[in-house]
Amino acid sequence: MPDLKQHAISIVQSLREAGHQAYLVGGCVRDLLLGREPADYDITTDATPDEVMGIFPETYAVGAQFGVVLVPLPKASVPKEDTDCIEVATFRSDIGYSDGRHPDQVRFSKDPREDVLRRDFTINGLLLDPIKNEVLDLVGGRRDLDAHIMRTIGDPESRFAEDKLRMMRAVRFAARFEYSIDPGTLTAIQKLANQILRVSRERLRDELTKMLIEGQARRAFLLLDEAGLLREVLPEISAMKGVQQPPQFHPEGDVFVHTLLLLDKLPHPCPATLAWGALLHDVGKPPTFRVAPDRIRFDGHVDVGVKMAQEICRRLRFSNEDTDQILALVANHMRFGDIERMKESTLKKFLRLPRFEEHLELHRLDCQSSHGDLTSYNYIREKLSSIPPEIMRPQPLIGGDDLIAAGYQPGPRFKQILSTIEDSQLEGRLHSKEEALALVRQLFPDQCT
Repeated sequence: MPDLKQHAISIVQSLREAGHQAYLVGGCVRDLLLGREPADYDITTDATPDEVMGIFPETYAVGAQFGVVLVPLPKASVPKEDTDCIEVATFRSDIGYSDGRHPDQVRFSKDPREDVLRRDFTINGLLLDPIKNEVLDLVGGRRDLDAHIMRTIGDPESRFAEDKLRMMRAVRFAARFEYSIDPGTLTAIQKLANQILRVSRERLRDELTKMLIEGQARRAFLLLDEAGLLREVLPEISAMKGVQQPPQFHPEGDVFVHTLLLLDKLPHPCPATLAWGALLHDVGKPPTFRVAPDRIRFDGHVDVGVKMAQEICRRLRFSNEDTDQILALVANHMRFGDIERMKESTLKKFLRLPRFEEHLELHRLDCQSSHGDLTSYNYIREKLSSIPPEIMRPQPLIGGDDLIAAGYQPGPRFKQILSTIEDSQLEGRLHSKEEALALVRQLFPDQCT
């Protein structure tokens, strides 16, 4: 994102020319030092919000009480989103965190050290002078970057008391960068893990989603478990541990092991709904586990899993659209086992599911994380490539108006009649409107007035 980087540097330069201190700060400095392209750029300065707004004609004081002003890209005078802006924050120290997220009082400062000491982790507390390309390290962040360690700035319990989501962020960053968590930091998380639900469900959902899609989901969930956070935020996933599966179908191990293997194979980038579908596809297995005379069974685990996934989506405030897709992934993941025995109409309707590519990818991941048999996957791929769109989704031969014209009274049965005709059409048994109406009269004679 070179335009954003150059814009950030120009803001630093303008602040310097106005007589202020100014640095790049936080994740962008960390990512630049790691050779990664930052997703966004933040600036810290001794200029007050009023002074920042006086220097830059187009600004948005989204958090002026906390010293935060957004400066949009020149081409984005009305930014579509925050990523079109540079966040410019005044040096400050924070006093008190009654709500476990926002400071009760903010005191602006002229000292960058005060500002850095209020931040979360050492690797996020580095300052960069982009003009001289010099790093100002006041908290040992360079050392921890080199040692691959996640460590809070100062006392970990104090940092986590200020914003309890930082416990989740410690896990996410450690997983994403494949770092270890400093023992003192990990001990504090384990001690305070039972307080994590004081964080809003939306923030927890977003942090969990990032863990799932950033490329190290398996490691993230192992760390969540080790930190004691998994049983708090997703007890249904924690319950998978030790739930054995029939070895002839799941030689890899228990339900938790199987789920982690799926997470490890998620594509990158990955749709968030697919990632959550992979996480929750077997969530119904622990409560339906039983040992039958022939083998371990999970009778009804799909139906139970859909209800459990629905509750998780409700709890974490997912949108209706995302909830519908996640539930569809859970509900349909076992249907692939019947794929070669499906009627042609059933198969075509299955292949027409919204975002079917996610269903197919979940099936592939499921197979590769268990028995390894991709027969059904390959069968579906062949069907998708060989069935033309007009055969997969043919124009309906008749509609409700045709039924009314034929003397049928509108009512709930219309849906059943039209579905029956569509099935026959998909099976290749009907080719015209006349044939469709003839079949209606044959199958539903009593509906006609």
